[in-house]
Amino acid sequence: MLFLQNILEDGLFAAMAAIGFSSISNTPRRTYIFCALAAAAGHAVRFVLMSEYVGMNIILASTLAAFVVGLLSVLLAPVMKCPAEVCLFPALLPMIPGMYAYHTIEALILCLGNTGEQLFSHYMYLLAYNGLTCAFIVLGLAIGATIPIFMLKKISFQATR
Repeated sequence: MLFLQNILEDGLFAAMAAIGFSSISNTPRRTYIFCALAAAAGHAVRFVLMSEYVGMNIILASTLAAFVVGLLSVLLAPVMKCPAEVCLFPALLPMIPGMYAYHTIEALILCLGNTGEQLFSHYMYLLAYNGLTCAFIVLGLAIGATIPIFMLKKISFQATR
């Protein structure tokens, strides 16, 4: 029961963030609910895939979650009467790896500030680990989100006609 509550909380907070990102992106108000739905589904999928029951890596889990967001965006595009990207981008933004990016910059500053070889090597390791993780998560989000657009080309471009 607690696991289900955690999934719902994760989806709810992602939906709230997606609505916020939608509002600052100047999307039509009628699309807010669709953006929230796609973000909640994608973030919940990533949460479940990264849980102790599945134990998937954050990079692969983010890629699969982005695929779900992309699929929902393409399928909801005719209902929204907007291009799929209107829903896709705000729904993906809550999955951007902000902490990894922050820790990358932090490690870079600490790496440059330390002249001792042992501390420099440690911070260089943290820089490489966090930087590569952040880069591959963003790459996975981009790849996972665009695959449904190309798979369902007929539906995804139908909404713009």
